[in-house]
Amino acid sequence: MPALSPASLAQASISTDRLAVTLPVPPSINHQYATVNGRRVLSAAGRGYKMSAARQVLVTLARCAHRNDLLRTLRSDSLALAIHFYFTSPLRRDVDGGLKIAQDALCEALGINDNRVLEIHLYKHRDRAHPRIEVSLQSTSAPDRTRSRH
Repeated sequence: MPALSPASLAQASISTDRLAVTLPVPPSINHQYATVNGRRVLSAAGRGYKMSAARQVLVTLARCAHRNDLLRTLRSDSLALAIHFYFTSPLRRDVDGGLKIAQDALCEALGINDNRVLEIHLYKHRDRAHPRIEVSLQSTSAPDRTRSRH
């Protein structure tokens, strides 16, 4: 996975309740996992992506004065995750194929259990010159649990 460019660092945004960062496109779902002794495990490409993405998130955090407030908020509140996928071709990849590995990489880097994510928004775009994902994780109000379930 390519290192985070200075332009991507400039696109990173952090406030006391929101982190937005640009990361490379994750490997395809077929390259994220391998079968070893009949079990599905994260492949070398998948492990490499998660480590590199986590490193990029941590570099972004280290440059922010709000990082302690942000981490406190993200570790205690319900969260919304949005990922904009920019592929070289919109027809070659499914939008949901990169969700889990990107969510895991982000949450693990921040020390957050991904079960705090109650909303997920995925978007698919085309950018032949600069494939990437733009990820944002932010605090959101907890769902109204007084409503009846159908």
